[in-house]
Amino acid sequence: MGYFPHIKDISRARITINPVINATPLMQNLNLSERYGANVLLKREDLQVVRSYKIRGAFNKISSLTKEQLKRGVVCASAGNHAQGVAYSCCRLGIKGVIYMPATTPKQKINQVKMFGKEQIEIVLTGDTYDAACDEAKKFSAEQGMTFIHPFDDPKIIEGQATIGMEILQDANDKIDYLFVPIGGGGLASGIGAYFKQVSPETRIIGVEPEGAKSMRLAFDRGEIASLESVDGFIDGAAVKRVGEYTYPICKAVLDDLIAVPEGAVCSTILELYNKNAIVVEPAGALSITALSKYSDQIKGKNVVCIVSGSNNDITRMEEIRERSLLHEGLKHYFIIRFPQRSGALLSFVRDVLGPGDDITHFAYAKKNNREQGPAVVGIELASSSDFPKLIERMNQKKIVYEYLNDNPDLFGFLIV
Repeated sequence: MGYFPHIKDISRARITINPVINATPLMQNLNLSERYGANVLLKREDLQVVRSYKIRGAFNKISSLTKEQLKRGVVCASAGNHAQGVAYSCCRLGIKGVIYMPATTPKQKINQVKMFGKEQIEIVLTGDTYDAACDEAKKFSAEQGMTFIHPFDDPKIIEGQATIGMEILQDANDKIDYLFVPIGGGGLASGIGAYFKQVSPETRIIGVEPEGAKSMRLAFDRGEIASLESVDGFIDGAAVKRVGEYTYPICKAVLDDLIAVPEGAVCSTILELYNKNAIVVEPAGALSITALSKYSDQIKGKNVVCIVSGSNNDITRMEEIRERSLLHEGLKHYFIIRFPQRSGALLSFVRDVLGPGDDITHFAYAKKNNREQGPAVVGIELASSSDFPKLIERMNQKKIVYEYLNDNPDLFGFLIV
């Protein structure tokens, strides 16, 4: 292996970033501890100054630049957290920063970047994806002689993120048996993992990716870095097509396991953290906690740490988060139902087909020229997932003509999403 972050480099990074970061708390979560029969601790990077860990790597990298490089300024590409870390670093160091963001970036995130960067930064909205914005940012930085600040694939970025590992082991009262770390490009996992393997080698380190963006798994399986053809961008903080040249070999060396969790399960975790713990997290910030269910047997009686990586969640996304959670939990089902075009057809469906805990939450009726039947898209929310077979049974008994949409992603995406 080439580059590997050593303790002295990480310790130096800790000194560098100390003036601008919060030493975030390592907090026991009683609900999770009780559920899994373990001592579950959350490393609360959602309480960081920019509400994510990204400030650590960004400030460490920018602080390492020469005076001439600082004078010319920096460029980055990001849809959110990295942009905020770079913006805040520029503001604190008094240097110019140009931040490229996809044109599709929510206004809330754009405004946050402006708030942290103040007059030191310029925001350029371009392209529909992170990759498109990144290409433009790299082109601009080369043309202007400005330094490009990579979101994860840089030694100084990795060493900055690794300082989280230092804080965890300083604050932990007992040895850590399991550490769950979210993975997008791999900067966080490679940094923390490298520190743990040198200081606490007995800790098992579990990397957690979104099911719809398994770029590190692709690299692991192929034995080399490769690009995903497409990603599900819902977990935007970890939706990366290609992992890093630095991060991949480090993750390969330090991770004891690499798993993926469904986006819908992540949504359920987000809602539960909010409802039961008053903790607001972004989708990427919920990855590590979501993974606990896959390790429920192994972590019983153990000391477990989950990295809560950030809380930059747009409140306007909450309805989509709830919808994805309901679908994942088997509580929301969509159908195309062909109702007879006669008076009372819908009333009959509600009275004879729906169960006492069932509720129609979506209805789009399109009356066609066909005088016999008219199709409608119907969404039904159940009180329990176990009620679904009974619903289907009643629909069949009443000879309801229907097509189930949840298992038809193309039609579902066209009619519902």
